[in-house]
Amino acid sequence: MPITTTSAAVHIAPVVIKTFFEHGKRKAKEIKEGRAGQDAKDDIFYDEAFHIVKAFIQLGTENTVESLQAFTNTHVPAPPWAAVSPVLIPLSSCNRAADILIEWFSPHDLKHVVGGERWWQVRGLDGLDGEWMTEKDYLSSSTEHKEHGRIKLSNDDCNILRMNHLETVMLYVHGGGYFWGSINTHRYQIIRYARKFKGRAFAVNYRKAPQYPWPCPIQDILAAYFYLIEPPRGALHKAVSPSKIVMAGDSAGGGLCLTVLTILRDLGLPMPAGAVLISPWVDLTHSFPSVMDNSDTDIIPQYGFLAKPSALWPLYPLPKDSGHVISTRSNVPLKPGHADTLKPTPGRIHDVDNTDDDVISGERVQAQKQMLSESLKEDASSAEGKGSKTEVKEYVLDYDINFWEPKPPKVLMEGSIELRAQIQLYATNEQLGHPLVSPILQGSLGNLPPLYILAGNDEVLRDEIIYLAHRAAHPSEYPLRHGVMQDGHRQKENAERFTNPTKVHLQVFDGMCHVLTVFTFTKSAKRAYRSIAEFVKHVSLRDTEHLEHVPERHRSPSDTHTEDLNEPQHRPFSEKRQQFFHFLNTKKPSQDPIDVSLYKRNGANAANEVKHDEVNFVPVSHLANEGNSDDPIRNATNDISNLSMIRERVDIRGITRHMEPPKEIKALQIRPEKVGIIKEGPIRRWFEGQQKWDTRFEHAAKRAIKRRTKIEASASVMLDNARVQGLLVGGPPPLRQSSLPEHKTHGIQDDRRWGPLDLDDERPPPSAIAKRRDTTEALALLKKTIYHTAPVTHKTVPNMRMSDTICAALNPRDNPNKPPQQSVSEQQVRARLIPVHGLRLWDSIIRYFGKETLKKQKAKEDTSS
Repeated sequence: MPITTTSAAVHIAPVVIKTFFEHGKRKAKEIKEGRAGQDAKDDIFYDEAFHIVKAFIQLGTENTVESLQAFTNTHVPAPPWAAVSPVLIPLSSCNRAADILIEWFSPHDLKHVVGGERWWQVRGLDGLDGEWMTEKDYLSSSTEHKEHGRIKLSNDDCNILRMNHLETVMLYVHGGGYFWGSINTHRYQIIRYARKFKGRAFAVNYRKAPQYPWPCPIQDILAAYFYLIEPPRGALHKAVSPSKIVMAGDSAGGGLCLTVLTILRDLGLPMPAGAVLISPWVDLTHSFPSVMDNSDTDIIPQYGFLAKPSALWPLYPLPKDSGHVISTRSNVPLKPGHADTLKPTPGRIHDVDNTDDDVISGERVQAQKQMLSESLKEDASSAEGKGSKTEVKEYVLDYDINFWEPKPPKVLMEGSIELRAQIQLYATNEQLGHPLVSPILQGSLGNLPPLYILAGNDEVLRDEIIYLAHRAAHPSEYPLRHGVMQDGHRQKENAERFTNPTKVHLQVFDGMCHVLTVFTFTKSAKRAYRSIAEFVKHVSLRDTEHLEHVPERHRSPSDTHTEDLNEPQHRPFSEKRQQFFHFLNTKKPSQDPIDVSLYKRNGANAANEVKHDEVNFVPVSHLANEGNSDDPIRNATNDISNLSMIRERVDIRGITRHMEPPKEIKALQIRPEKVGIIKEGPIRRWFEGQQKWDTRFEHAAKRAIKRRTKIEASASVMLDNARVQGLLVGGPPPLRQSSLPEHKTHGIQDDRRWGPLDLDDERPPPSAIAKRRDTTEALALLKKTIYHTAPVTHKTVPNMRMSDTICAALNPRDNPNKPPQQSVSEQQVRARLIPVHGLRLWDSIIRYFGKETLKKQKAKEDTSS
């Protein structure tokens, strides 16, 4: 049964009941032992919400990838108090982003690492879905926007014009493991941000894996950014200055934000004012300890993001050959956990041509330790002949990456086993160590705009987030391993070019799980929302001098933005709007004063942290380069400038304290050569889960294989029929910049560069539907680019045969007169039958928990007074 509101309710209801009774038992025991109130889950509402979210994500792993994508990408109406205006980012902006990515990659990387420069530009829609959002109270009252030129505008379009006076823009990138989630899952959170910083937000519904794997999402985020700062013809918004844009994202969205920032930095393009990274996923190799240590305290499934087999995913519904993980069958001199490189050497090509697929003929398969020992001896011997002892040490720490290159996909683990299945939906095993896939492996994270980074202490990504923050603030203290520095034409250059510390504010929240901002009713989340809002206002509205300060360390607490923080609990509404909310029996979210008091209370710690040397300052050498050599501690009770890093922990009541020294943090003691290495623990746990899924869904896997064969045959028939009807492909290669600013809605589109039939000489990842012919979504993409919106490489757009038209009319997912529904990883689903979607129900639950939490807080205050 696919994921629906009903199936989700049936799955979650027992969890709610079980949590209620277990919470009562645990709470009674804690009260008896005098430990009550020390754990975030002592709050029944957080305890219930935590287990609801965990149960839903677990439900997602028990269904197909497409089912989870469809549910979380179903269009949900905006709340009545918000102004939400959907837009379509045109193909011209997407092409601008593609040109930037092509410039960033070397031709060699494009061919051997990415798989080409065309396939990731192929998309089903005629652009990219985006949304402008703000509070209706913030819209200008002007009535001059009914028409734009000679075109009469809709209310949504008028609202875009009425937002133009709001200078600050948050470009929000939603999370979801790089393969699920959408604007619809995050809309309420994004609107809350816009309300807090009194501005507007722009969200983008980027393409997701596995249908559109790396680097498709990166292109889409770049397209959204340049859509804001370089509005294309026909856009209603004014150009937004980069200094007024703050990027923000959670989980996968946080990782994408950081990746885009490094691309802009590397190419010398305008960067935004700052970025908010909420539980960013920046290491897809899972090389940090908390991935194993915190699996029981986080919402992420125990075995990772598995899925019920379908024609789309996994790539091998049934285990290939001997299984997903097999005993080592070749003498490949790789360290445990290193993935194969995609860049072949002449010797490697010779070996591939002269050996069978797995075993090196005539050789005994050595043990893992023996392979490593011989590899390191030869590397060290080679290094001795080249240079100093220092060079020998570097090679001992990290093998010579040019010595040997095994065939993909292969990852060797401790105990002499090989991984033969793709472990992440976003990228292949060979790509996981690329700096644009796992930005923790960037040559440098210096010279970036100010970063506000949040993490939950109980989440599986905690360690990589802490490491990320310190790498950005202290580029020279946390170097990369030697092999990563050599791999990639920009890595070594970036390490040498970008040495200035990035200003970082890191906060780790006690007792909180992954993406704590989902639980908006908790004090921790209220604290986070207020701090994020103040960070956004600080970096986007302050002058250059004030940007040297961190928001909470800007002035004494008694003088901290009182005009912004001391807001009434409820803003006045017009009589008409009050009647409307009364009719819906809903309340507009209040401007809760709790977050204000927490923010002001925590600001009082500023002088104490400086006094006790609990903050990090920009080194004097860098200040001299910037023309500022003032003593940073001078006037610390007022303006505290030149801070490179603020490191804090936040308790379950939202109160901050300084973080322990780096030498006491486990994540910061990891040696560089261990970062970005696929380790045995996570792989064995994934394999354990995959074996269970293989057994449980064996029949579904067999059906998926048959389904692929049937769809592939249909694709072949479609292509044959199209050629009979006059399909001609093979026009001149498109210009980098589109020849015309406008695109056609039907026929050959001037801005659509490539289609699925232009990829004969490219090797996209196996899951990419751009070159697949064995899934319904790949078939829909192929049909649209043949009969409806063809790329410029097509010379003709044929008419459909009568038999194909009749089949389309009988297919509920097709329409003979319109393009077929595109992939649910790209196009939003429109609900037809059920008026109340599960995403709206979740928001109602969160608002109810928030309301009850406020009641409890008020009752406590009344009792204490």
